[in-house]
Amino acid sequence: MEELTLEMIAAEDKETLIEELMNRYGQEILQLVYSYVNNRALAEDLTQDIFVKVYKGLHTYSGKSKLRTWLWRIAINHCKDFLKSWYNKNVVITENHAEHHITNKELVEETVIQKEADDQLISAVMALPIKYREVIYLYYYQEMAIKEIAELTDAKENTVKTRLRRAKEILKERLEG
Repeated sequence: MEELTLEMIAAEDKETLIEELMNRYGQEILQLVYSYVNNRALAEDLTQDIFVKVYKGLHTYSGKSKLRTWLWRIAINHCKDFLKSWYNKNVVITENHAEHHITNKELVEETVIQKEADDQLISAVMALPIKYREVIYLYYYQEMAIKEIAELTDAKENTVKTRLRRAKEILKERLEG
């Protein structure tokens, strides 16, 4: 297959060109995206998003690299942006495959066990003295940096580190005992 040139891109209408790009590189891009997200349905959605982005950005292609390289760079950046996104971090996507042999009973048992462990952890955290509870909450649940916690709690960074370490020790003792 010959590489599309800037002249070929300028000569073709956008719809024909994007169709040709999808036919030529669609499977490669889909496989690349799948390697990032490990979910076929999600990879297909992201691949569509990538080709929409390419369609909208065709005018920005300068010809300094091969069109395939430009397309891959867009795909890689889109995947990295997705992996850092709120959606990816907070929405659980599942695939239903025949090879998953988990029964409803096993799933319910697993859910109950996880909920019990979560409840036990929450109870242990809530039983901590406030100075330890707040650093645990801010550090693990709000994902704040030590420096931010120090500013919020009006404590020194070393104090926050000490409280965090002590809180983890107390939680470990209570959860193991």
